[in-house]
Order: sequence, then structure tokens, then C-alpha cells
Amino acid sequence: MTQHVRDKEPETTLGASADTGMPGRGVTPGRGGPRELLGLTLVAGAAVLFVVRPEWYEAGVHIVATRAASLVH
Repeated sequence: MTQHVRDKEPETTLGASADTGMPGRGVTPGRGGPRELLGLTLVAGAAVLFVVRPEWYEAGVHIVATRAASLVH
């Protein structure tokens, strides 16, 4: 780390990266497994529906757009 960078970030130490070693920023392993699986399953299902039945996607967009337009009026 150069002197110039160290002056701009006084709380960092030599050898400390800007994105590691900070408390509260670590990734906790093993958390959110079932939720992550459910989310990925929903996204994969939506992608399959988009490919297999594109008219359902268009209908969904149309419903959302008409509801949003009705809220504006």
C-alpha cells in the first residue's frame, strides 16, 4: 500500500485489504441454505416458463402494467 492510499484511509493497516479483515463484513458459511434453494428453484422455474410458454410471461407483464396504470389514475 502506498503512502498516498494510507493517508486517505487512516483506519487501514499495512497488509490489510480494503475488503477483508473488517468486522461485520465476513460471509457466514452455512446460512440461508433452504431459502437459497427455494429462490433458485423459483428462478429456474420462471426461466423455464419464459422459454416454454412466452405468452404467459407476456400476460404477466400485461397484468402488472394494467394494475400499475390503474393505480396512477
